[in-house]
Amino acid sequence: MGRRRTRHIAILAETNHTFNRTVVQAVAEHAQTFGSWMLLVSPHDRQGRVRLPVGWSGDGIITRLDSRVMAAHVREAGVPAVDFDTVMMEETWLGRVITDDAERARLALEHFLDRGFEQFAYFAPRSNLYSPLRGRAFQSAVESAGHPCAVFRTDRRRLSWDEQQRLVSRWLSDLPRPVAVFSADAQCGHRLREICQWSGIRVPDEVAILAGSTDEMMCNVTSPHLSSVELASRQVGHAAAALLEKLMNGARVPRRPTLVKPLGVITRQSTDVMAADDEEFVIAIRFIREHASHGINVSDVLEEVAISRRSLEQRFRKMLGRSPAEEIRRVRLEKARDLLVHSDLSIAKIATAAGFLNAVRLDIAFSKEFGTSPLRYRKQARRI
Repeated sequence: MGRRRTRHIAILAETNHTFNRTVVQAVAEHAQTFGSWMLLVSPHDRQGRVRLPVGWSGDGIITRLDSRVMAAHVREAGVPAVDFDTVMMEETWLGRVITDDAERARLALEHFLDRGFEQFAYFAPRSNLYSPLRGRAFQSAVESAGHPCAVFRTDRRRLSWDEQQRLVSRWLSDLPRPVAVFSADAQCGHRLREICQWSGIRVPDEVAILAGSTDEMMCNVTSPHLSSVELASRQVGHAAAALLEKLMNGARVPRRPTLVKPLGVITRQSTDVMAADDEEFVIAIRFIREHASHGINVSDVLEEVAISRRSLEQRFRKMLGRSPAEEIRRVRLEKARDLLVHSDLSIAKIATAAGFLNAVRLDIAFSKEFGTSPLRYRKQARRI
């Protein structure tokens, strides 16, 4: 059997965002493990645009299309290509691996509903950094749940800092409070938090902010720190590389994009609030979320609040649509899921850390809730 020919692959995407950098790293991992690829990463032309070098003759492209000009540039290369974003969904001639926007919206809404919010908004100034599909998915999820969703709109793509500040401040002043705002990405969330501070609006008490993507610098440089949806960027990168491999081997471009579900929500201070007037409920829910992993049960919750078990059940059903016991289990499972992705602890240790009696109990509860075992979930989230 002869030696495999080295393939020359260009990655056309800016690397100044956490998501893009992780996608590039995942493509490199795929190349090292499964293919003989030589990577050209984020080349720029004299105008500072991500572009292929003049005369480049390669075998495939992985890209983040952000304009018609960029789409034409990639198509003119005449090689198989895969896009990993939704800004140019009308371009159907190339493969596409993208984050599942419907699932991102569901996670965001669930995060807000768990904190008692009934008023919602979406913030995304016009930009080629994200698609309108992101906002439409959130608006649809909110309205399907029976709530209105305000949307920040402007006709102009480019606004000065002062213009945007005035427009957004005016928009915020018209929103009912407390309001849960889902921002398109971490940069938008950071900007919104700045404008709230400038306008004297308290975050998260009056306006809770959740970013649609995670950027470590943008999320942590703000005060309060910004909650965000954690995207499965490594999976996007590996899936994009695997799809490009198939296309270079002669496969047809799939009619539908490959959808990759986000990993979950990273809760930080910008959504650390309960938007409820029921003091006993707020005390109970905070107790559960702080102590669920310590092996508590409903009786322990009742020791914290001077109400009957029936009243507690009714309040939880009204506010969250589930019982106190179900909330305890949900919080434990979320902690287990987070540890599966972000730690190297064994399944048994994760079960203990999350408040389960043993790994078997965790496996049963996890499989029932997520449709897969803890071990398979970890492998999927980290797959190479």
